[in-house]
Amino acid sequence: MPKTRRKVGILIGGGPAPGINSVIAAASIRAISEGFAVVGIEQGFRWIMRGDITHIKRIKIDEVSRLHFGGGSYLGIARHNPTKDPQLLENCINSLTQLGVDKLITIGGDDTAFSAMKLEQAAAGRIRVVHVPKTIDNDLDLPQGISTFGYQTARHMGVNMVKNLMTDARSTERWYLVVSMGRKAGHLALGIGKAAAATVTIIPEEFPDEKIRLSHITDIVVGAIIKRLAAGRPDGVVILAEGLMERLDARDLRELETAERDEYGNIRLGEIQFEPVIKKAVLDRLAQFGIKMTVTTVDIGYELRCAEPIPYDMEYTRDLGYCAAQFIINGGSAAMVAVVNGHFKPLYFKDMVDPETGLARVRMVDVGSEYYHIARRYMIRLNRADFNDKKALAKYAAVCGLTPEEFYKEFHYLVEKNLLYRIQDEEELRRPWIEKIKTPF
Repeated sequence: MPKTRRKVGILIGGGPAPGINSVIAAASIRAISEGFAVVGIEQGFRWIMRGDITHIKRIKIDEVSRLHFGGGSYLGIARHNPTKDPQLLENCINSLTQLGVDKLITIGGDDTAFSAMKLEQAAAGRIRVVHVPKTIDNDLDLPQGISTFGYQTARHMGVNMVKNLMTDARSTERWYLVVSMGRKAGHLALGIGKAAAATVTIIPEEFPDEKIRLSHITDIVVGAIIKRLAAGRPDGVVILAEGLMERLDARDLRELETAERDEYGNIRLGEIQFEPVIKKAVLDRLAQFGIKMTVTTVDIGYELRCAEPIPYDMEYTRDLGYCAAQFIINGGSAAMVAVVNGHFKPLYFKDMVDPETGLARVRMVDVGSEYYHIARRYMIRLNRADFNDKKALAKYAAVCGLTPEEFYKEFHYLVEKNLLYRIQDEEELRRPWIEKIKTPF
């Protein structure tokens, strides 16, 4: 009988996230302790999908035992997509077979999870595959309340950056527009904004329409500036989720039409200059009301990805690495690793697929949750109560040199179109004892 292969491969795809090295170390130590050899595959699928098996590292415990303290990726990282062609998947399988790898641990976000799923299917039992969820976007379809690794460190660093910007804004009497990473979902932007108590955070999930107009985002920001000015504060910080760009009407951001895309077809949002576009729109809108304001833009994202993980992510990723190795050693396959209430839980690939797209499901911010509602209640932005309060409305209108009626016509649509307020209206309809305040005009 042929000798059973006892080799585990580890591969990282997508973008960097704090904690990658911790997963590599924990999974390697566990597998080696069980008598398995461990092969680190460099640069994700980049080389093995071409049949090149020279870019590997033979991992030993003494080389990785303290790896969990560092940022970046010990094995490098790449976004190469083997699912574009069945032959590329077969090349991956052949490469792994030549390396003696019959158990593969992949680490990555939704795109890498999709590639892992397709590789496992194409291997048809030849290679077992388990995936470890990694992304600072926090948008993989894990159980509610369970974050993807790297998110907590990215949020921690982002909060420190925004905290400093808030102090600078108040000292210099200016506004900052901060664009935070998050390709589709607003988890990171909202997490940073909520923890830092930023003036306003705007995420794509709050817009019910498929396409978002730049003028809508602009008026939310301008409305917040007006409201702060009426309260005697000429400063503030706005957090904008990067994912807003992908939902923008192409008429408002021409760069979307010609934007470069990655191997998975996603727009490279980091290559699009969103900050100057939104800054100009805000300044132009303020100028319509005779308001002069210093507005500065900041992009945060790339500097978060290779940070040294905070203790939370160090511990969390060591658990994930251990569970991934143990699961695959015990014969498990075709699943993503999760730790729920301290217990390992495999999330099988077949349950992760969105039936409409055929891709891995993306977890969006639930704007109907208390988590989001609490965030909104602490933001300084125009809301329904402002438009129902004649005194408040008069103050805001005076800042703009408008009559209350004119201000109402300019900005009331923000309340009418917002999903949150529709939810609140439904709640109040179930509470007949709450007296409705009629529109003042």
